Amino acid sequence: MRLDQALTIADLKAMARDRVPRMFFDYADSGSWTESTYRWNSEDLQKIRLEQRVAVNLSGRSLESEMVGRKVSMPVAIAPTGLTGMQHADGEIHGARVAAELGIPFVLSTMSICSIEAIAQAVKHPFWFQLYVMRDVDFVENLISRAENAGCDALVLTLDLQILGQRHKDIRNGLGVPPKRGLKMLSQLLARPRWCMDMLGTKNRSFGNIVGHAKGVSDMTSLSTWTTEQFDLELNWEKAEKLRKRWPRKFIVKGIMNADDARMAVKIGADAIIVSNHGGRQLDGAPSSISVLREIVEAVGDKVEVHFDGGITGGQDVLRALALGAKGTYIGRAWLYGLGAGGEAGVRRALEIIRRELDLTMAFCGERDVKNVGLHNLHEHRKLAKPVLAGGAGKRRAKPAAKKKR
Repeated sequence: MRLDQALTIADLKAMARDRVPRMFFDYADSGSWTESTYRWNSEDLQKIRLEQRVAVNLSGRSLESEMVGRKVSMPVAIAPTGLTGMQHADGEIHGARVAAELGIPFVLSTMSICSIEAIAQAVKHPFWFQLYVMRDVDFVENLISRAENAGCDALVLTLDLQILGQRHKDIRNGLGVPPKRGLKMLSQLLARPRWCMDMLGTKNRSFGNIVGHAKGVSDMTSLSTWTTEQFDLELNWEKAEKLRKRWPRKFIVKGIMNADDARMAVKIGADAIIVSNHGGRQLDGAPSSISVLREIVEAVGDKVEVHFDGGITGGQDVLRALALGAKGTYIGRAWLYGLGAGGEAGVRRALEIIRRELDLTMAFCGERDVKNVGLHNLHEHRKLAKPVLAGGAGKRRAKPAAKKKR
């Protein structure tokens, strides 16, 4: 299939599966343990019905919006994803270029292959940086300073990865830091000769934000020991507040799945929170992101922007999240599938698909301006005036049967 024939994110996923070595494709396309939460993220989105309207003037439609004060061409951002440069050579650079071209935010991961400096050199447009808190305080401070010097206009603090969830596909594929060498790895690489040729053409093949910057980390082997020991198990709200005070620009907290945690993020001064369960890659058995979104929106009111991440496979999912109160959304796997399918052109195709689906769905729902999307665009909007989605399976609690009159 050619890129111009891909009509859905699922099409791009199939293409990526054929072009990316299995261990790296599985890294993106997986959750922890039984992958229940990973599946629920998309399944629960699909169960939300849309309200169709007719005989509405649909001319002059607009998807333009704002995310933490930044004007965006649509309320969609490219989420931070680790090992992106292993889906396609220079993957983060490709994503940042397309985001700048289309006028949406790009968020670079701490665990990216291309460094902060490489992105800043390749893209003369502000991007956001996602931070994992490590035990090495000097390294974290240096990382923040590098993001600041690169002109990053938002810091995204991820709070849900103090410890790594067990991902069975990665273990079976021998995907570690560095990947386990052997016949299995060699056979996977040789089965993707185009990918190998692309990788030979770039110098970006390690974790650019860490190697050469962290003490004692000079190559992939020393990186393995460092990462095993470095995630900060003592990360708490007090430390998060210090980081908020340290960062002079927009500050976003990612990994919120609980109303009390959302209120704490407001208390420490976050400009936005991202409702996210890390794509189902951490606590398996946790509810889907969409099932807790409305509850969190109501908990914080207008004190902070609420953004949404988890399970988006098209523009209709973006509209569902916006209708439930999100002011912005993030795509992770969707853009990785595009990247794996066709590099920079594939990322562009993924975003074109999402944009077109969002625009058409908004029109069918009788809206001309994406900023007006709300609960009234959902078929069960009367019930959704209060949080009703249960976790995981997305089922609603049955009302008790009425008592018969005697």
